[in-house]
Amino acid sequence: QVQLVESGGGLVQAGGSLRLSCAASGLDFSRHTMAWFRQTPEKGREPVARISASGIRSTYADSVKGRFIISRDNAENMVCWQMNSLNAEDTAVYLCAADLAYLTNNMDYWGQGTQVTISS
Repeated sequence: QVQLVESGGGLVQAGGSLRLSCAASGLDFSRHTMAWFRQTPEKGREPVARISASGIRSTYADSVKGRFIISRDNAENMVCWQMNSLNAEDTAVYLCAADLAYLTNNMDYWGQGTQVTISS
């Protein structure tokens, strides 16, 4: 059974930083693209970043480019999400997802999500 478990969410002041992690199990982690999405009632679910199975290639949404960094450790089956210069628009539930394909938003596996709230 595939499990993606996010951790590290919480409340942080605007301008601050937060680091999310996603621990994966039950899948061949080093063959899967890993991605972070975020979800709000206003915008729904949107992709924010993805990283290829090898970790060589990464793609970011314009809204987070230059502020957030996605990384992975295939030896630990972990993907991390470093968020810097946070602002109120970054408030969302952040979800980890996995798929064998790189350019898809219809991911095979999803985590439950972790809430990130930015206070002004």
